[in-house]
This record gives sequence, structure tokens and C-alpha cells, in this order.
Amino acid sequence: MITTAKPLDTFTLELPKGDTAFLKTIARKMGWKVRSNRRKMSAYERSLDDERNGRVNHYASSEEFFNKMGI
Repeated sequence: MITTAKPLDTFTLELPKGDTAFLKTIARKMGWKVRSNRRKMSAYERSLDDERNGRVNHYASSEEFFNKMGI
């Protein structure tokens, strides 16, 4: 008996983190495979993201910084 593999489609979905458990449950029941392509950002990448999103403070001098910290 010769069997042929069914052609597969690959999709990329972006969805809220709260919905991933639901999606994985449905996928298991349907016999689908779910793979996550998410990876952790390195400390360097996080710092670049902070800069891009304005989460960085700039000070003219170390004295200004220490005064701002109350030291």
C-alpha cells in the first residue's frame, strides 16, 4: 500500500498571549502541530528597545544625575 503525504500549509499568527492556550488546545484536538518562533531578547536588544520607546533618561552631567537621585 502506497500512501502519499498530505500537503501542508504553514501560517504565522499574531494573537494575544491569553489566547495561545486556547489555540494550542484546538490544534491538539485537530492533530495540528504548533511551533512558537518567539525568542528571548538579549539585554542589548532590550536596551535598544528602551531607547526607541523613550524609556531612557538623559542627564547633562553626573552631578545632575546624583541630584535627581537625592544623593
